[in-house]
Amino acid sequence: MTYCVAIAVDAGLVFCSDSRTNAGIDQVSTYSKMYRFGVEGQRQFVIMSAGNLGTTQATISRIKRDIKERAATSLLTVESVSEAAEYLGGISREEQDKHASRGSGFEASFIIGGQIAGKKHRIMMVYPEGNHITSSHDTPYLQIGESKYGKPILDRILTRDLELDTCALCALVSMDSTMRSNLSVGPPIEVLVYRTDTLTLDAPLRFDEDSEFLREVKRSWDQRLKEAFRQMPRFAWAGQWDSQARLAAVNDDDRD
Repeated sequence: MTYCVAIAVDAGLVFCSDSRTNAGIDQVSTYSKMYRFGVEGQRQFVIMSAGNLGTTQATISRIKRDIKERAATSLLTVESVSEAAEYLGGISREEQDKHASRGSGFEASFIIGGQIAGKKHRIMMVYPEGNHITSSHDTPYLQIGESKYGKPILDRILTRDLELDTCALCALVSMDSTMRSNLSVGPPIEVLVYRTDTLTLDAPLRFDEDSEFLREVKRSWDQRLKEAFRQMPRFAWAGQWDSQARLAAVNDDDRD
């Protein structure tokens, strides 16, 4: 299984992905699911992948080949992030169609994000069908893979005006929540940050299973969740409040 999340705020973009690939209980491997493309000062793209490993690797190989062979359409010639997502989706569909006669199971999805000089930085999610969507002001993130466990923290914390360090930490907590509930998602964890209008990528960060920082994030998050839970209103009080509310409603009906 896979989990990747991309965050788009005013200050820039954050990308976070795991590196665990499973083809059965006894076939667990490590593959990076994050790829970088671009020209310093002109354009930068980051792609993250989920789904069939053969399809995703073939798609990325085709993208690299188009750049190397100076194809008419490539990540070096597209004029927007949306056009880049359209190009990526087309290649993905072609790779999936090659195996269509062999049945299902070759689907892949992607997140692509970045910026071209003079254009706005954006993130896009590319579906297996090849079409794509982008983030919004109210939902400044996109997920692929095992998305449900890491979603609550993103919904509660992320806003467009946050600093990138806060967004990166939020992505790591989202990843930790996913790893806690799904053992098929796991380290190494990769994090990459892009700062608006710089047209250069920060050095990627990689957190292995023995990373002390990753362990500290987990310990701190677990501890603070438990502390917050202990401060919640007592259940008995909630029941008493409900009883009082029902009694008040009955009295109102009697007066009517």
